[in-house]
Amino acid sequence: MVLRSETGEVEGVTLTKSICSIWDQVWNFQARPDDLLIATYAKAGTTWTQETVDMIQQNGDVEKCRRATIAKRHPFLEWLTMKHPTGLELAEAMPSPRTIKTHLPVQLVPPSFWKQNCKVIYVARNAKDNLVSYYHFHRMNKALPDPGTWEEFIEKFMTGKVLWGSWYDHVKGWWKAKDKHRILYLFYEDMKENPEQEIQKILKFLEKDVNQEVLNKIVHNTSFEIMKENPMANYTREFQAIMDHSISPFMRKGAVGDWKNHFTVAQNKKFDEDYKKKMADTSLVFRTEL
Repeated sequence: MVLRSETGEVEGVTLTKSICSIWDQVWNFQARPDDLLIATYAKAGTTWTQETVDMIQQNGDVEKCRRATIAKRHPFLEWLTMKHPTGLELAEAMPSPRTIKTHLPVQLVPPSFWKQNCKVIYVARNAKDNLVSYYHFHRMNKALPDPGTWEEFIEKFMTGKVLWGSWYDHVKGWWKAKDKHRILYLFYEDMKENPEQEIQKILKFLEKDVNQEVLNKIVHNTSFEIMKENPMANYTREFQAIMDHSISPFMRKGAVGDWKNHFTVAQNKKFDEDYKKKMADTSLVFRTEL
């Protein structure tokens, strides 16, 4: 029986109580100059980006990318659950160069990443699809707080009372930071529409070069259909006690525009009005359909 997480706060950002309990260790984490950080709001294409980056680093070698589950290949910096080594422990034990994952908003990223001038790949997904995906993830992942009803979860999301805080602050904060640091800011919708073009951006950012054959291989193996069936990427290999894929698979749809199947007309109207206010102070633009 897994007990759902209780929440606490760090600088006004909602996190699990367990993350709050080790916050000093997270904040004082020592990044290395050749670390790569993959940062996203939860359910914005994190695993997809991780697999893409790993395929690039392994030069398209599928076998090498299946050497371990994604959770072991790329430590989840701030995360800890019972019976599993913490993200910090995994990261500290890992030889360089490391690729590390985080959902932290930019202001909570350990300062050593900026001191070491590390590269960061950030992926943002439109709020409505992100919200839908996050809701289903809460339903199936018993390590997260109970989402309540769909209606209640929309409210929590809009007020930022969800894990890792406000989506609005998250995407805007990282968008601003990209002008000061080595951050490649990508959009989920672009990755969906033209994966090859977005992979090219990652290649350039990582200063890697692959031939067309390897590029095709990366595009193919990081497609939703292939990844959904890949036990090293779809979270069916570990965390069985925590994630119930029968409620909703970890890799559910990977679509753009699925929000239309969830929002009522009234919910959509309310969400749009609120969104307009919260996003009035940024140049960031999202697409909610392709």
